[in-house]
Amino acid sequence: MHDVREEVSKAYARALEKAEQRTGSCCGPSAGAVVENAGYGDEAKTFEGAAGASFGCGNPLAFAGVEPGQTVLDLGSGAGLDLLIAAEKVGPTGRVIGVDMTDPMLEAARRNAADAGYGEIIELRKGHIEQLPVDDGSVDWVISNCVINLSPDKPAVFRELNRVLRPGGRFSVSDIVAEELPDAILQHPAAYAACVAGAVSEADYLGGLRAAGLVDVEVTDRVVYDESQILAMIANDLESFGLDDDLVKQGLSAVVGKVASVKVVGRRA
Repeated sequence: MHDVREEVSKAYARALEKAEQRTGSCCGPSAGAVVENAGYGDEAKTFEGAAGASFGCGNPLAFAGVEPGQTVLDLGSGAGLDLLIAAEKVGPTGRVIGVDMTDPMLEAARRNAADAGYGEIIELRKGHIEQLPVDDGSVDWVISNCVINLSPDKPAVFRELNRVLRPGGRFSVSDIVAEELPDAILQHPAAYAACVAGAVSEADYLGGLRAAGLVDVEVTDRVVYDESQILAMIANDLESFGLDDDLVKQGLSAVVGKVASVKVVGRRA
C-alpha cells in the first residue's frame, strides 16, 4: 500500500507542477475539457485557477442537493475545485473539509480557498482516505472526484465514508470503473496514478459501498470511454505519470469499452 501511495502522491505533485504551466487532467481530457464535459459549466469557470489543476472525471456536486449550513467532506480534495463549489453551496454558516495526502495539493487548495474568499469556510487536512482524520458522524455529505479508484484498500475507504456520515447523510462520488483489464495495465505502477490500474468493476464498486452499510446506492450517470477518450485519459500526461508510448499502444485496444466514468450516490442508513 505504501508503494502505491508514494507513486500516486509523486505523480500528482508532478502533474500539479505541470498544470501551473498548462491545463491537463489525469482522469480525463484536459482540464478545460473537464470543465466543459463533466457537468461543471460556468461554476467551475468562476474558479479558473483550481479548474486549471483539476484532475477529476466528473462533477460530484452536480444536482447533489447540498444546502446552506451543511458540512461537506471531499476525499482527495486536490487543488480544491470541488471544495470551492461546495463552499458556495453551504454558505457562511456551513463548513467544507478537504482531505489529501499530497502536500503540494494541500498548499494549492489553501491558496485557492483564500483567493476565492473561502478561507474561513474551507479547512484542509492531511491524511489518507482509508483512515480519515474526521470525527464519527460529523458530516452531511461526502464527495470525491476520481480518487477512490486510486486506493489500494477500497473497502476501508467505503467503511470510512459510512463512519464519518451522519445518520441519513449522503454521498456523491465521481470515479473510474473498469472491467477485466489486461495484465500489462494492471501490473504497471504508473497506470495506477493514471486512474486505470486501480479501478474495479462497477458491480464490485457498488457492492463494496453496500457491504460497508451504505444504502440507496446507485449509478446516476455513466460514460463508457471510447478510444479517443482513453488516449486523452492516459496519453495526455505520459511524461507526468511515467507511462510510455508502448504501454499505451499495447493496452489501448484491450481497454476500449471497458473503462467508464460513473457518478455513484447513496446515503448512510
